[in-house]
Amino acid sequence: MGKQEDGQIGVVPALVRSTFLVDAVYAKSAREYGITAQQGTLLCVLMSGPRGMGELGAMLGLAKSSLTGLVDRTERNGLVQREADPQDTRAVRVALTARGGGLVDEFYAETCRRVEKLSEGLSAAERETLAGLLGRIVRDNEVPVVFMDPYEETAITRH
Repeated sequence: MGKQEDGQIGVVPALVRSTFLVDAVYAKSAREYGITAQQGTLLCVLMSGPRGMGELGAMLGLAKSSLTGLVDRTERNGLVQREADPQDTRAVRVALTARGGGLVDEFYAETCRRVEKLSEGLSAAERETLAGLLGRIVRDNEVPVVFMDPYEETAITRH
């Protein structure tokens, strides 16, 4: 895991450092939109439609109390709302409000632009290779879709 002869770093430090880099860009973008990074992630998850609390907790890796606090704070800001789950009258789903939908559309587009800029020093072929390799790591480890692929052609439907 030491330094390689050509000045490159190994896969472990490269992956860990890249997460810090992306997290910093993401957090800065969120601050500029008046939300926390966690609220930004919640809003991005909800872009594809309402989700149940259990599903959100699993996707975001949050304990029930932490998720409840996050949803409460985001709801107080008028960005999300709780609604009855049509499948289970005892459960609630969390959905974007009109204000939250507008904000997340802007936040998502700007965050994509900023993260995309991180790889601008790579050629198109290198970017394609990087996307393929990272995509494989994500798929192999069954990472939940907490941030949609901006190049995916599927329409975003909000309920």
